[in-house]
Amino acid sequence: MNTVKKLGLPRVLILGCGDVGLRLLPLLLPRYRVLAVTSHPERCAELRAAGAIPIVADLDAPLTLGRLARLAPTILHLAPPQSDGRIDRRTRNLAAILPEGARLVYISTTGVYGDCAGASFDETRRVNPQNLRAVRRVDAETVLRAWARRRHGRLSILRVPGIYAADRLPLERLQKGLPALVAGEDVHTNHIHGDDLARIAAAAMRLGAPNRVYHAVDDTQLKMADYFDAVADAAGLARPPRLPRAELERSVSPMMLSFMSESRRLANQRIKQELGVRLRYPDVQALLTEWKLTKT
Repeated sequence: MNTVKKLGLPRVLILGCGDVGLRLLPLLLPRYRVLAVTSHPERCAELRAAGAIPIVADLDAPLTLGRLARLAPTILHLAPPQSDGRIDRRTRNLAAILPEGARLVYISTTGVYGDCAGASFDETRRVNPQNLRAVRRVDAETVLRAWARRRHGRLSILRVPGIYAADRLPLERLQKGLPALVAGEDVHTNHIHGDDLARIAAAAMRLGAPNRVYHAVDDTQLKMADYFDAVADAAGLARPPRLPRAELERSVSPMMLSFMSESRRLANQRIKQELGVRLRYPDVQALLTEWKLTKT
């Protein structure tokens, strides 16, 4: 597309243009001028090469954000909270400069529900965060809902589980032989391929209902250790040993232990019925089958 035509396209602003943001760019660039915010000037060349217009600003430094206020009517907020505290200071800094009537898609986490004892549920379930990472995400959702009500914004919240892709599989964990839980104590987990998450975000940007939550999850129905087993089988690696929780607690990091303490199964009808999403990878096995073919 020539420069003149590109200048006439509507603008989209991406905050937190990491792996998922880079997967989004090819979906957006044919129809939008994409401005990508980075706090690292050394990433500007990478973002420019991917087709975005890089902008240096820092969600941790409010004085750098003022010029973002009216750059684009549509914002994709992919940046995680800072790593401490009970509030998401980054999202609060962003909300302070969001323009009237903006369209915003926020990438949150399924962790906001806490442990649900393996229950299956839709987006109407109340949040119940049980660690500080999830508490900060609930804070971000609450702040953005208040902004949307106050400034007539159109907000879509995508609650996202573990993201996988061919380059985002737990191979290092399997190579180290780290243990998983025995079947009777294992937890149900949810998944989404990075490319499908990008497609869901792009669909929410266009079709998401105001102030609506969407589960950005695929159809996978696996417990965590079964997921590890499936990846191990596809990679030709040994399956992880299985231990009771009392023994496993001595072998894994506190963060991994927190993931192994929350069990839930999220329904995904909204992304299919309201956003019209057809998953390229309906479950983890679809990716693993494709991945094995590329290795043969």
